[in-house]
Amino acid sequence: MLAGTILSVVIGILLYALAIWVVGKLGLGLKVSGFVPAIVAAIVIAVVSALIVWLAGALGLSLGGFLGAIIHLIIAALVLIFAGNIVKGLKVKGFVPALIAAVAIAVVSWLIDGVVGLLF
Repeated sequence: MLAGTILSVVIGILLYALAIWVVGKLGLGLKVSGFVPAIVAAIVIAVVSALIVWLAGALGLSLGGFLGAIIHLIIAALVLIFAGNIVKGLKVKGFVPALIAAVAIAVVSWLIDGVVGLLF
């Protein structure tokens, strides 16, 4: 059971890294020098995002609806900027490009999940 959970996390990180790498190739304000920095960025983003979600829950904050979506987008952009500052090989050109990249990563991740879902 634990092995299945670990495998799911590893596959999820690799798929999210693929999305980051693809968006980096699209020239939307995010540059990734290779797949390894994309993997490191995916791990950093996952950990920071999980901490933010945990903290919001601990504070009793509910982030639903349209306002919640906007807040999630802003947080995703800020997390991308943070990751760009600490992950060698990941560059974010600013806040607006980070917003665009965050939307693009979400769309690419959704598409990848859809393809993987069709295959398995």
